[in-house]
Amino acid sequence: MAPYNVVISDRARHLLGRQIIFLARVSPSAARRAKDEILKAIRSLSRNPARFPFLEAEHLPPNKYHKMFVENWYLVLYQIRDRNVYVDYVLDCRQDYGWLVK
Repeated sequence: MAPYNVVISDRARHLLGRQIIFLARVSPSAARRAKDEILKAIRSLSRNPARFPFLEAEHLPPNKYHKMFVENWYLVLYQIRDRNVYVDYVLDCRQDYGWLVK
């Protein structure tokens, strides 16, 4: 089967950038490693993106976002439409992201 096209939204890029900048203040090498692992995981969505479960949250439509955890700290939320995977959020699980589900 042909690979899916993975599209990272501007919002997801911004969120990832903020997290990497924050981590780089503490450890530039850890920031590079985290960025590489997150991007590697996102690229892997081109193959079988449906392997990750849906995010279930009271204020989100059911079966809208799939959730993928990366490096125990990061949560990638994405949608699958046709042969495209749209990455909408890259969140740090150590921070409050309740704003997303309200």
